[in-house]
Amino acid sequence: MALALIVSPTRAAKRNEAVQPVSMIRVPNGGIQPQTAIDDKGVLHMLYFSGDAAHGDLYYVRSGDSGATFSVPIKVNSHPGSAIATGNIRGAHVAVGRHGRVYVAWNGTYELDRPETGKPWMKHPMLFGRLNNAGTEFEPERNLIRAAYGLDGGGAIAADNAGDVYVFWHAPAPGTEGEGNRRIWVARSTDDGETFAAEKPASDQPTGACGCCGMSAFADSRNNVYALYRSATEIVHRDIYLLRSTDRGETFRGTDISEWNIGACTMSMENLSESPAGILAAWETMGNVYYGLVNPSTGRMSAPIAAPGEAKGRKYPSVAGNSRGETLLAWAEGTKWGKGGSVAWQVFDKNGEPEGAAGRADGVPPWSLVAAFARPDGGFTLVY
Repeated sequence: MALALIVSPTRAAKRNEAVQPVSMIRVPNGGIQPQTAIDDKGVLHMLYFSGDAAHGDLYYVRSGDSGATFSVPIKVNSHPGSAIATGNIRGAHVAVGRHGRVYVAWNGTYELDRPETGKPWMKHPMLFGRLNNAGTEFEPERNLIRAAYGLDGGGAIAADNAGDVYVFWHAPAPGTEGEGNRRIWVARSTDDGETFAAEKPASDQPTGACGCCGMSAFADSRNNVYALYRSATEIVHRDIYLLRSTDRGETFRGTDISEWNIGACTMSMENLSESPAGILAAWETMGNVYYGLVNPSTGRMSAPIAAPGEAKGRKYPSVAGNSRGETLLAWAEGTKWGKGGSVAWQVFDKNGEPEGAAGRADGVPPWSLVAAFARPDGGFTLVY
């Protein structure tokens, strides 16, 4: 299931000037790299990382009051230390599917033993876990890579309301090397994550993929599937591509939505979410962060809108839209390898114009990110 549209606030809430436009909460239990999803009942689902950045664990919590309180954490990975946070872009992603089932995908550490052989993977696996039927624990994680090994940057996950689950990653075509030969791979399940078909290239476009960059994926309320990634065509053309499927992952069409010519890996990350106005896409280019609105009927995206002010070192954007047509674009600033930074944000009106002053707060931990979501009262919450 795609992230649900936030229900409209009551008339009283609309008129209540005391509603906090943007509130902030910390990741529960001192965790980092928050990832959020909201189901069709308005329940907030959150995933976070804890432990050593190179060999840590993943935890899942949920909240029925927009993050005021959270459930007792459930550990996601059954193999201790099988998750990675280093580089910020290699972390886990969460999706909510049919009947509210929760799915997680993440880059695994290759040091852990394969359960079927008792020997190490030798190559980084793309791991997948799902919450059990009772919602009390996660089933043992599984590696979904059958042939397309070569993980570096992070993968992504999406789930729709028809029982499909999609896990994406990028890696070189088997038998090849180099960023120009990297492709976007997708493993698809049509039975709520019970089984997956072998991975296949999502697109035949020879775009390459930025080796140490992350991805984002999303399935909307119409069961269209989207993925955002950074290319590496001829090494220097590191543009942002939007992949879109209208046939439940059978085929994808790619569109270049943002050019950037730079002969270096940018360690960037993208974000996708759904708002009442359409699909929101966010990315970074040349030190600044941008967002655009994708029409779910046509697949066409609006002109990109940049975060205002001085653009320097803005990374890891998160975007959310509320029932009033407003959009919150949030990002991290000042983060470096193993170093934390600040969270910054800007609210835009329905016409894409900045609304009020930009906000900023210190305290983003090393290796962490920010996550944004819209609340039922019309405000936004940032998790950091």
